[in-house]
Amino acid sequence: MSDVVYDRHEVRRARYAVAAVFTVHGAVTGSFATRVPWVQEHARLSAGELGFALAFTAFGASCAMPLAGRISHRFGSRTALRGLIAMWTLSLVLPALAPNMLTLCLAMFVYGASAGMADVAMNALGVEIEHRLDKSIMSGLHGMWSAGALIGSAGGTLAAHLGADARVHFALAAATLTALGLLACSWVLDLQPAEDEEPPPRFALPPKSALLIGAVGFCAVFAEGASLDWSAVFLRDQLDTSAGLAAACTTGFMLTMAVARLVGDAVVNRFGAVRTVRAGGVLAVLGGLLVVVAGEPVVAMGGFALLGLGIAVVVPLCFAAAGHSGPNPSQAIAGVATITYTSGLVAPSLIGGVAQATSLVVSFVLVTVLAGGLAAFAGVLRTRERNRPRVSPPSAAVPDPRP
Repeated sequence: MSDVVYDRHEVRRARYAVAAVFTVHGAVTGSFATRVPWVQEHARLSAGELGFALAFTAFGASCAMPLAGRISHRFGSRTALRGLIAMWTLSLVLPALAPNMLTLCLAMFVYGASAGMADVAMNALGVEIEHRLDKSIMSGLHGMWSAGALIGSAGGTLAAHLGADARVHFALAAATLTALGLLACSWVLDLQPAEDEEPPPRFALPPKSALLIGAVGFCAVFAEGASLDWSAVFLRDQLDTSAGLAAACTTGFMLTMAVARLVGDAVVNRFGAVRTVRAGGVLAVLGGLLVVVAGEPVVAMGGFALLGLGIAVVVPLCFAAAGHSGPNPSQAIAGVATITYTSGLVAPSLIGGVAQATSLVVSFVLVTVLAGGLAAFAGVLRTRERNRPRVSPPSAAVPDPRP
């Protein structure tokens, strides 16, 4: 990207704008998640058919994410993000329109593809802003995504409680979120490729620099997916709790992650990414052990809370490390995102398969072992010392010639 100089006010404003985009992105996910039962009933699907259709979300994301870098190169970061976030928010209406499994698979593929491309574009901009500010901001950005998911799920819960048709709910949510997303994109950095910069390939395997970083992200997302999808089942089946208490455990896990991400940047700026992830890995292992040995619900809930606390900042730091690991941040981020999306796809089914063959306790032994990988391999998140931020002092601000 061309080395445009922005003053501090512009970079800080861009930081808040990207945070708003993260919130909008999360709100789409939260809105959809609460209406999955309606979508299943509308399309007349069994649980197995629904699971097959939902897998196309990750498939679409994995196929499309490598395109995000080329789109940003072609149109510039601001225009690319504006188009991709609008595509993502508007794709929310598609699942509710699907009358059968085939159309739902196609809808989920488009939904996942637009989600993945917008994800890569906004994370690449977040990494660029972090570089210019010379301090960690990625954890806070992902915390805003979690906050958006909670807001979206709250709205979806209200719509479901009122018995609203998901087609109406999704249309209203998509229109609102599209407007907010486009407004926020007006203030993100407008980065353009240098004249001699080669466009990234349309499709490419993750670069070597992203593989080990992606492996750390894989461990974190595996623990996250397992906890989100199976914590309530664990409390209900293993500890014989009520449905309400089991659901509260999952909500508590999500809140723990959101809060930890929002405050995580201060920890990372104080102790560095490597020590933060190592400490998080230790907390996640302790949490996993508490879940495994739990004989009372409060112990298991404490274990899941520690798991959430331990893994919360890992994925944001993986994206940040990928963005600083080579000459093409978008390609590296897409590689890490592809690996982590794969983990999110594999984790719930693998946990279920292990539980079917043995027990849920053994499944969370596996989660605990993978959490230990965070502490063992955190060193791969160590990046080269950052260049000083490309931010001019206020008195010597160089205006951006582009609108």
